[in-house]
Amino acid sequence: MSTHVLRCDGAPVPIALAALPSSSTAAIPDTTEIDELLPVLAADSLPRLIVLGDDAALATVLTHLMRTERLHVEIGYVPVDKTYGSRAYQTGTGNAAAKRAIDGRATEVPLIRDDTGQVLVGRAKITGVDAAKLEGEAYVDDVQLFSGKVTAMLVSPMLHQPGVRATTQRGMRKRRWIEGRAAQLGTPGAVVTRDGVRSDRTVPRSSFYRHHEPWLLVR
Repeated sequence: MSTHVLRCDGAPVPIALAALPSSSTAAIPDTTEIDELLPVLAADSLPRLIVLGDDAALATVLTHLMRTERLHVEIGYVPVDKTYGSRAYQTGTGNAAAKRAIDGRATEVPLIRDDTGQVLVGRAKITGVDAAKLEGEAYVDDVQLFSGKVTAMLVSPMLHQPGVRATTQRGMRKRRWIEGRAAQLGTPGAVVTRDGVRSDRTVPRSSFYRHHEPWLLVR
């Protein structure tokens, strides 16, 4: 097995990963740096890439693997601190996550993407423009999530099928998550923040759904 560590944004290296070959990159990995690693990993029948970083870093790696049809690469995820992604995929953090990324077994996990072709790892938050309430109508599969105005819409991936879940923020009300294959929103205008990265444009619709291929998570 060929295993390589992609260290993002100077993240501290857990002891378990210290002896493995590694490459350093920015908080949001440059796709050219990912491409440089792939031929090395491709020389092995069981390539494994360990992403040492946060949800946005892992999402960038998975997006590139999806777009270049390389989802056969096994992915270990080692966040320094708890993230929405570490909770969703139950990876743990720090050295415990590192040991799991090295010794664990790769299993197929639903890959959640949006209508712009970007993968979601932890959480998407959809809000109105300029801090206004989000107005519109949203469904998870055939179940209506809301119609009217809410503070925000939240979308997260799941470790198992059907793959995606969504809820709304409405003041202090307890959240009710609805699970399905896809979560879709139509709106006069919204701003989407994916894994902590805010979009720079307003959109009239947003969809998150299960890709036709899974990804291989080591855990």
